[in-house]
Amino acid sequence: MSGVWLFGKNGVTRLISYPTRESFEQKEPPFPPGTATAPGARPRVLVYLPDNQVIRSYAELEVRLGELGWTRYHNSNRPDLLQFHRSHASAHLISLPSDFAKLKPLHMYDIVVKNRSFFQVRDSPPATSS
Repeated sequence: MSGVWLFGKNGVTRLISYPTRESFEQKEPPFPPGTATAPGARPRVLVYLPDNQVIRSYAELEVRLGELGWTRYHNSNRPDLLQFHRSHASAHLISLPSDFAKLKPLHMYDIVVKNRSFFQVRDSPPATSS
């Protein structure tokens, strides 16, 4: 178990596996509990580069992939996956979880690798308090 142990004022310790400067400066986690990121890390977002648009749903993603020649592949054997393919003659396939909330950076990078000049994965901007 490598990382840095932080001792709080109340005597409770916590392990930060991959410490960042932000993880030491903030007293409360910057993102809600249950966020699938390392402590102190920001969630990632998928950005469509031609319009600098953050993809926030599968509906938006399907439109953008459709513009690039990807079509939805309906696989009744795997209802837990949303899949896109380039053509029936191509081996290129993008497999994503059926729930957009479960989309992880691994899935985002798969989209980026197969569409290099059109998508990018970025850190999510910090939430603004009102």
